[in-house]
Amino acid sequence: MNIPKNNLKAAPAWLKFFVFSLLPAAGAVIISFFLLTPPWFVVSAALILISVGFSVVSFVFSGATAAKSSITENFKEGEVESILNNFGDALIIYDENFKILFFNSAGEKLFMVPSGKMVGLTIQPDSVNNPELRLLAQVIFPTLAPVMIPRSPAGAWPQTVDLSFTEPQLEFRVSTSQLNRIEGEPARFLKIIRNRTHETSLIKVKTDFVTVASHQLKTPLTQINWALETLAGDAALNDPNKEMADNALKASRLLSEIVENLLDTARIEEGRFGYEFKETDVTEFLNGILSEVLPQADKAGVRLYFEKPNPSLPKVFIDQRRLALAVVNILDNAIRYNVKNGQIVVRATQVPGKQFVEIAIKDTGIGISPEEIQKLFTKFFRADNAVKFQTEGTGLGLYISKNIIQAHGGELRMESELNRGSTFHFTLPTDESLVPQRELPQEL
Repeated sequence: MNIPKNNLKAAPAWLKFFVFSLLPAAGAVIISFFLLTPPWFVVSAALILISVGFSVVSFVFSGATAAKSSITENFKEGEVESILNNFGDALIIYDENFKILFFNSAGEKLFMVPSGKMVGLTIQPDSVNNPELRLLAQVIFPTLAPVMIPRSPAGAWPQTVDLSFTEPQLEFRVSTSQLNRIEGEPARFLKIIRNRTHETSLIKVKTDFVTVASHQLKTPLTQINWALETLAGDAALNDPNKEMADNALKASRLLSEIVENLLDTARIEEGRFGYEFKETDVTEFLNGILSEVLPQADKAGVRLYFEKPNPSLPKVFIDQRRLALAVVNILDNAIRYNVKNGQIVVRATQVPGKQFVEIAIKDTGIGISPEEIQKLFTKFFRADNAVKFQTEGTGLGLYISKNIIQAHGGELRMESELNRGSTFHFTLPTDESLVPQRELPQEL
């Protein structure tokens, strides 16, 4: 095929598609393998491949006459099918009557059924009674799976769910997209099924190790703390020994905090942190927390103010114990990274036109650069200036806070300016229906 040089517009549609879509994506996959560490490069590559898959299949199976004509003219017979069959994830195309129209090679391996037997077959909910079709039927009808976790808003395309199976042990991420409608023909749908069993098992091993190790450390640390508290309180100690005991107690308490943060992180990621929501007066709730942290602020030389809200502020639906942990983490950062004689102002207001209350915590601290704000709520992240200002810290507090607030149906965000301070904003629902009905495991 001769393509005029320096005239890309004259190139056929399929070639431009490969140049502008597939080649950059392939490059991104290769780069991710070199720059990212396991197991995250697997996730990164898989997500890129999924996006490519949607592009390929939408391109091939769109109802546009021009696209179909281009394929007919520029691809040899069987080339398109070869491309889809060599795709790493299982691809299934079916119509609105759940009749299978396409079943690629990866689908054959995953479901252990030949495509020749599947194409033309109609899958129904009662197909779960057929051992050979049970797994496929549960993927086509996700509510039939033992565990289904939605990962996309209702009514949005593509629809993404995580499915878990026990016999055999399998973990799938299934994305469903509606293909372009061809007039006079039934609607068609594409499912991309990514087998995440291996990567999920690796992450579970890591989480289980953290959980077991942290639990094993809690008991001896409690005893060490008790012994050091007793020793530090001994009036007979001379000054050098008392200072040594105080420092040891401080280090032991820090270690206990790290262990507790690791346990909380593991519980959150597994979706078993545990919440009990009830209607609460937000002013009383914040008053109680600020009273607890006031001694810490005084010791650090930071003034703490609470701008009490309008008495008509509606009540919120929260788990007081869990949300207190989130708020204390934010306040702890505002105190720890503040300047001498600095201040913290806390205020609560009704979000105009919405059933939410917003709490703002503004400090006069060291701030954070715009480039690092997006990383602030990720695990173990600490800004460069924060590390220099305060060497101690796990980088887990704000990650935990964000997940707790999201579990309440709210959002946490931050505004900051280097050396001028930061403001954390988070919302809480005043309508119980806005609180998530159940706790979900974190996305992998």
